[in-house]
Amino acid sequence: MAKNLQDTTALHNGVNMPWFGLGVFKVEDGNEVVNSVKWAIEAGYKSIDTAAIYGNEEGVGQAIKESGVSREELFITTKVWNADQGYDSTLKAFDESMKKLGLEYLDLYLVHWPVKGKYKETWKALETLYKEGKVKAIGVSNFQVHHLKDVMEDAEIVPMVNQVEYHPRLTQKELHAFCKENSIQLEAWSPLMQGKLLDDATLTEIAEKHGKSVAQVILRWDLQNGVVTIPKSVKEHRIYDNAAIFDFELTQEDMERIDGLNRDERVGPDPDNFDF
Repeated sequence: MAKNLQDTTALHNGVNMPWFGLGVFKVEDGNEVVNSVKWAIEAGYKSIDTAAIYGNEEGVGQAIKESGVSREELFITTKVWNADQGYDSTLKAFDESMKKLGLEYLDLYLVHWPVKGKYKETWKALETLYKEGKVKAIGVSNFQVHHLKDVMEDAEIVPMVNQVEYHPRLTQKELHAFCKENSIQLEAWSPLMQGKLLDDATLTEIAEKHGKSVAQVILRWDLQNGVVTIPKSVKEHRIYDNAAIFDFELTQEDMERIDGLNRDERVGPDPDNFDF
């Protein structure tokens, strides 16, 4: 179990990925993203998660440079967007992302969505980048069990990570079990359900019992479930608060009560039914 903000989980290829990081979805390029990433790094975060479609890779790169922390200490993730999927176009998109980030190598590259008829070719491109040593680990995002099985049928390399929408109202038990069986690390995006869970009565009660906030309880639940998590925030105090989850533990009963909130309810698109 993660004991501090620097703790990592070993992916199936032996690369260490921090359990906790900062997501920058919908964070504006320029000052907003630069500040948010710099605050996170100052707070001790090592992992930063962006994507080509977020339009803020340049700001993330600038913040990394200005942070004064050595590149080797950080774990940087970005993702190939749907319009760029396919073999050659993915390789091109990767070069573009690297130019914007201003990095020599990437820690984790993800296929952002399972675009029908394209994601297998995209995966081949990721395997190439991995073999060339440009990326330390490769994975997918928003893949359901059938998408994973489909990729793995022809893949030389099993995805190391699957980053999906994951929170107490969408516990994804079947997907989580499949990922565990295949040594694929599950990672949560939108762990706080974009704020929709912050006044939930059960979570509030558990939070009061531990003298913690609802957000801290949810993030702790992620970690105790063995799920990597990357909450997003642009406020300095929140970035610090989100990470203050290593000094308490949820009981088995707390964990079960939180699991019981599941409604298979999404705030994001359905991976089996999206058109972008």
